[in-house]
Parts: sequence; structure tokens; C-alpha cells
Amino acid sequence: MKVLLLNGSPHQHGCTDTALQEVASVLRRRGIGADIFWIGTSPVAGCIACGGCAQTGRCVFDDGVNQVLDRLDEYDGLIVGAPVYFAGPAGQICCFLDRLFHCGKRRMAGKIAAGVVSCRRGGGSASFDRLNKYFTISHMPVVSSQYWNQVHGNTPEEVRQDAEGLQTIRSLGENMAWMLRAKEAAKAEGVPDPVYEPVTPTNFIR
Repeated sequence: MKVLLLNGSPHQHGCTDTALQEVASVLRRRGIGADIFWIGTSPVAGCIACGGCAQTGRCVFDDGVNQVLDRLDEYDGLIVGAPVYFAGPAGQICCFLDRLFHCGKRRMAGKIAAGVVSCRRGGGSASFDRLNKYFTISHMPVVSSQYWNQVHGNTPEEVRQDAEGLQTIRSLGENMAWMLRAKEAAKAEGVPDPVYEPVTPTNFIR
């Protein structure tokens, strides 16, 4: 079993990465593989609703989104980490997720998911809520913890002083490892995956 952790910060080894490394260490101790993918500092295009991915399964903008799509089926879980900008997740990770989920939403179903945010002071819960929305419309079970998955600090050194925040992140790792093991056990016992009805899109204006 393996989890993909997306680092949506422009700082590869900053506060967001500090939180992701904490949860990754717990997963690895529990025998779960953990790969961290940094989306980088290059501009990330937003989805332009061109429909190209419907034919190819890949985005017309060939960047990190396609790199993740190429390996998406390797992973049983997804954790998205984001810094807080103006009480919301940083724009580059939102653009990244818009395109990733538009292209790969059907392949997300059943993957265990969680969001993690890093903030200097405020905006954490609003950002956390935004990340969770990607998961809850994609048939992805969302992992809980003892508090909202957020750490505080303006530098990695300050984040490492946030004892409660890091404990929350470790608890998230424990719960995710347990859910992945529970899913594996259910599969071994022959418990079938959910069967979903075809989507019925309904517009409100006739």
C-alpha cells in the first residue's frame, strides 16, 4: 500500500513539507509507502474546460498534473498539503487540483484522502474545508484526526514548536494507516467495493 502526498507550497522544504514529512514518517512506520510530490515553482495553469482530457485522460497542459495522473493508480491514498494564502489554500495547488480531479476524478474513488494546511496564524479551517471538498465529491473516504489538520508557524523551525499541531498530524497518519489496513482486510474477506449509480447531472435552469 502506498500514499501520495502533494506538497502545494512554492517552498519545497518549508512549513507545509514539515507537516507532510511528519505524517509520512508515521505511515512508513506502519508499513505504508509514502511518496511526496512537490508541485514546484513554475506557474500552474488553471483548468480551461477544453474537454481534451475526456479523449486522452491527460491534461492538455503537460506539467506535474500529468506526472501525477500517470502514476495515480499506484496509490491507495492521497494527502494534499497547502500553505494558507488570504484564508484559502495557495492558488497554485487549487489550480493543480482542479485539473487533477477534472482529469482523474473517476480514478479517485475509494482512495483514502486527507488535507493538511500550514498557516502563520489564521485561515486554517477555511483552507482545510476547501481541500476536503475535492475528496467529498469524488467518493473518497476522508480521514479524521484529533483536531483540524493544521500546523502553525512562519518557518519550519516554528512549525516544529507547534506540539499540538504536529501531534494532530501524527494522529492523522495513524488513522490513515488504520483505514488503509481495514480496507485491505475487507478486500481479503471478499467485501465488495461500493456500486455507484450512473451520475445524473441536473441543471437548475430549463
